[in-house]
Amino acid sequence: MSKIAILLIFTLSIHLLLPFSTAEIKNLQITSDTRPMILFEKFGFTHFGHVKVSIKDVTFTSTLSQPDPSRLGFFLLSDEALIQVLIESETNSNFCVLDSHYIQNLFTFKELVSKNSFNQSYPVSAPNEYSLFFANCQAETQVTMTVRTEIYNLDGNEKDYLSAGQTQLPMLYFFFSLAYLVFVGVWVYVCASNKLSMHRIHLLMAGLLLMKALNLICAAEDKHYVKVTGTPHGWDVLFYIFQFIRVTLLFTVIVLIGTGWSFLKPFLQEREKKVLMIVIPLQVIANVASVVIGETGPFIKDWVTWNQVFLLIDIVCCCAIIFPIVWSIRGLRETSKTDGKAARNLAKLTLFRQFYIVVIGYLYFTRIVVFALRTISAYKYQWVSNAAEEIASLAFYLVMFYMFRPVEKNLYFVLDEEDEEAAQQILQDEEFEL
Repeated sequence: MSKIAILLIFTLSIHLLLPFSTAEIKNLQITSDTRPMILFEKFGFTHFGHVKVSIKDVTFTSTLSQPDPSRLGFFLLSDEALIQVLIESETNSNFCVLDSHYIQNLFTFKELVSKNSFNQSYPVSAPNEYSLFFANCQAETQVTMTVRTEIYNLDGNEKDYLSAGQTQLPMLYFFFSLAYLVFVGVWVYVCASNKLSMHRIHLLMAGLLLMKALNLICAAEDKHYVKVTGTPHGWDVLFYIFQFIRVTLLFTVIVLIGTGWSFLKPFLQEREKKVLMIVIPLQVIANVASVVIGETGPFIKDWVTWNQVFLLIDIVCCCAIIFPIVWSIRGLRETSKTDGKAARNLAKLTLFRQFYIVVIGYLYFTRIVVFALRTISAYKYQWVSNAAEEIASLAFYLVMFYMFRPVEKNLYFVLDEEDEEAAQQILQDEEFEL
């Protein structure tokens, strides 16, 4: 199998496993790069799409022979055509992707002007999702250049720098930010109305809601400015800050609720502290990975590695937050055998098991189902997966906050001693075994 074929298969795997569509105006620096293909961006075009590529300070040298400038250049490639190019590369050992009939050639280095620079805009009239590539078909040729890409669709006389499937995102995020702000107000009212039943965990939950609302506001502003101007105007920095605080708070709240902190006990056990000591530093690393993934792109050599780091950390954190819930269920089962409060423990066990199922369902939907939606949805409907993720998140917050709201006689504090024998019988069953 040729090197081009291997690289095309690798690119196809990125397309299938790590769908992305970026559209910001980007200035990139390529230094002494020998990769046969470099993927810059992936973008969904309408009938009025445009690609503008500017390069300058271009140098290319080879240790084998004088490089042919016509063998280095930029092109567009759709997902459907990628399969055809892969087939072509398999049938021709000397295949150069720039010779393929399935690509949309933009320009080669043969067209560079005297100052080793080039600047040209190209219309894209066939609506589809295309990827912008640079091809280097000269073995052992090192390429150095400064690249500026500007990709957009025309909406009337205005440029829209968001992909065709993401142009609805600013309004989507703004709508959900309003929903969370209302949620914060309702939660503050519930807490103020039940001060005697309020605990420290409820303050953390309020902070979580506020961070989620601010995170969505920043996401909406970020996407709006990218859509209109091609740059986020600093909103991306605020977005990443609030995202880090929000995700860290979310995992912390789930862990603390799972341990019963401030509800059942005023302290954490040593193993529960260790879970937090694992989750919080991992979230710092995950946030760094998220920034690298979002602010760079597939053109950097370690982009896929950063994606793998982010996915691995996310899996570890999702698994870690389940343990405290399981420990609490098992602890309550053991306690119920000796303290003679079967009805109370049964109510707590029921609540914990419901919480366990809700958390598992939330993690499954936002990690598996949303990923599947992103993979199978047409490029024009990429926003649907974002909407599904936000709806699932809002539903999870509503259920979790309702289950552990600060009201008198919450299931955490059930003191009804009736039907002790029936409750004891239920606790002896295997119903709460996980």
